[in-house]
Amino acid sequence: MTAPDAPRTPASAPDREAAAEMWAAYAAAYPEAVSACPDHTVEHFGDSARLADELLGLVLSGRKRATAELVADFLARGEGLPRIGSHWIACDGGGFPRAVLRTTELRVGPFTSADAAFAAEEGEDDLSLASWQREHRRYWTRVSTARGATWSEDQDIVFERFTVVWPPHEATQPG
Repeated sequence: MTAPDAPRTPASAPDREAAAEMWAAYAAAYPEAVSACPDHTVEHFGDSARLADELLGLVLSGRKRATAELVADFLARGEGLPRIGSHWIACDGGGFPRAVLRTTELRVGPFTSADAAFAAEEGEDDLSLASWQREHRRYWTRVSTARGATWSEDQDIVFERFTVVWPPHEATQPG
């Protein structure tokens, strides 16, 4: 994750038209997966264009297969929590959709409930729990402050594992 004092250029808004085209292609190839869980979001990782690109790069390389987000951030955006089987179209920092991800596992818990296996699956930094804790403390303090809140380690966090399901050349698992 980007250091807290690094300049941050916001990620561009998602290209909704291109995302709709990607979703339509995925739905045509895997209608059962879409019928079972038609919900999907269109978004990017992180709070800047640089971080969005960096984390998406880890996803596309196969290194990143998990993510964590504050429940408070979902609520602040007016969104419900993801569910197992739900999809999201991950965009790069320029707002271009690059992949469809499908949630395979979810858990809600406090900061201290993250373990070394989850930290490694997030695929960031040196893959250790210590670096996961350090970087997520920085990140959640920063994003909470940006929305006028104070972050604490007791807040609920959504721990999510996912697989890349589209496009076919990026997919780690079909549909």
